[in-house]
Amino acid sequence: MGSMIGAMRSFGQDASVLKQKVKPGTAKRTLAFAAPYTWLLVLFLVVVIIDAGIGIVGPLIYRDIINNGILKGNSRLIIQLALLVAALGLLDGILGMVQTYLSSKIGAEIVLSLRTQLFEHIQRMPVAFFTRTQTGALVSRLNNDVGGARTAFTDILSNVVGNVITVALILTAMFVLSWRITLAGLVLIPLFVLPARFWGRKLQAIAREGYDLAAAMNNLMVERFNVAGALLAKLFGYSREDRRLFETKAARVSDIGVKQAIYGRLFLTALLLMASLATALAYGWGGVLAVKHILDVGTVVALVSYLARLYAPLLGLSNVQVSVMTALVSFERVFEVLDLPPMIQEKPGAVAIPTGSARIGFDHVSFRYPSAAEVSLASLESIAVPDKRPQATVLQDVTFTVEPGQLVALVGPSGAGKTTITHLIPRLYDVQSGSITINGVDVRDARLDSLHQRIGMVTQDAHLFHDTIRANLLYAKPDATEEQIKLALRDAQILSLVESLPEGLDTLVGERGYRFSGGEKQRLAIARLLLKGSDIVILDEATAHLDSESEAAIQRALEGALTGRTSIVIAHRLSTILKADQILVVQNGSIVQRGTHSELLGQPGIYTELYQRQLSMPTGASA
Repeated sequence: MGSMIGAMRSFGQDASVLKQKVKPGTAKRTLAFAAPYTWLLVLFLVVVIIDAGIGIVGPLIYRDIINNGILKGNSRLIIQLALLVAALGLLDGILGMVQTYLSSKIGAEIVLSLRTQLFEHIQRMPVAFFTRTQTGALVSRLNNDVGGARTAFTDILSNVVGNVITVALILTAMFVLSWRITLAGLVLIPLFVLPARFWGRKLQAIAREGYDLAAAMNNLMVERFNVAGALLAKLFGYSREDRRLFETKAARVSDIGVKQAIYGRLFLTALLLMASLATALAYGWGGVLAVKHILDVGTVVALVSYLARLYAPLLGLSNVQVSVMTALVSFERVFEVLDLPPMIQEKPGAVAIPTGSARIGFDHVSFRYPSAAEVSLASLESIAVPDKRPQATVLQDVTFTVEPGQLVALVGPSGAGKTTITHLIPRLYDVQSGSITINGVDVRDARLDSLHQRIGMVTQDAHLFHDTIRANLLYAKPDATEEQIKLALRDAQILSLVESLPEGLDTLVGERGYRFSGGEKQRLAIARLLLKGSDIVILDEATAHLDSESEAAIQRALEGALTGRTSIVIAHRLSTILKADQILVVQNGSIVQRGTHSELLGQPGIYTELYQRQLSMPTGASA
């Protein structure tokens, strides 16, 4: 029965995979992942051969029990052989467990190596990669495709390899016992394979439909169960309609599950019926031959037993192409991501940025965002259509210097290129022309770890992981002490709030920090920045969209954060950067004005217009 179920699972795999073409060398590359586990593979093959040999011995013992035991009245021999059958059955069960363990172990180790490599590779991808790809598609590569590769690889090991050895040994034994009945049994194989393929296609179609329906139901849950989705549903009072929508989708998933179970049972029933026909043939013809003394009774029983063990492995082997292709396609989809080179890579011989006060220089920098073909894969994007439009240049001939300890502010209309400028400093992107230096070292020649250690950034929408306050802070400095954490919180003007919480530093912040207000999240992000202790601080509209009280608290926190550090601040509220050492006015990707606040007010231009416009607005409003 177990082998029949295995054959049924094999036919349940999607045969459409055979229409796909895999890149040359995929199979060789896949086997390379198995190379470190060669000794496990050898041990697995030994176990499979021994297990298959035990399966061959059983029917021969049945023959001896009948011919030399029952027919000759030898009770002692019957008992001895019966005990031997029981012992072999126990050994067969143990070897089966060992076989399953080894195949699963090999598959699990290969998948662990593959999944770790894939995660590490994705981490090295530039920000542009994540702005284009669907998060769900990436997670699917890590979970579904890698998991599918494991399942297919394990199936090939445990079923295909085992089936080949089992079929070869059974056919050898059957031909030795009776070549006539063996050939007759092989003639019946089409009666097994054709119905199996018919019901297998039905199962494949139902399985595909089930996957689609389950995906639709899961997407609804993901959208409604995140904080933003749940809040939207409550604000619009749509919970009842959402429940009905979910009930409809869940009912379809339930219905397809029942349908799949029925078709699966029909498939198994058809296989068992064919097995019964083969058994009838063996007993009928073998019985006639036994009456004519051409065969003995024990041989007939042995042949029937062999036939019962033969068809399930043969069925599995008839669908081996699908199993192999499923594994190769799953591995290829993973290799597709691994083969996409990260745009931002550390050069051989990269140097560390000199320690001490940091000096930042932009020298005639021009930049355009990379195209989809340069950073992503069509299969990972929501719309798999190549974008052939040329990317527009967003920064043109940008030149400025930030001296050690200075505060430089970037102002200008939305979309002018301010955030893009700050993203080039930590090398989230590479420039097309010109250069960016920190303490005289081109960021493209610097070690990435050195670059990231020297720079700290707080964005407008500070991201917090769904973890404790402590864990979010330690992300910046894993070895920070309790005193260092509290000092950072105190300087960020939020220690009193954290200490007032029942769980203190072990309080969960919630998904994306939703348990805290916008101002509180920003101050936690500033505390994380302070804990990191970077020489360069970048603030991207850290006080935007906050009330005056929260803004005042953050401004006090920033005064400590920026002291003695080279700082670049993007601000829409010009009142927050009046003390800046230099203000750069950015428009259409170029710096159109530069100077201090008083210098810029003394000349006509965008800065004066922005400042006067904000003065005429009610308190708390921004441009």
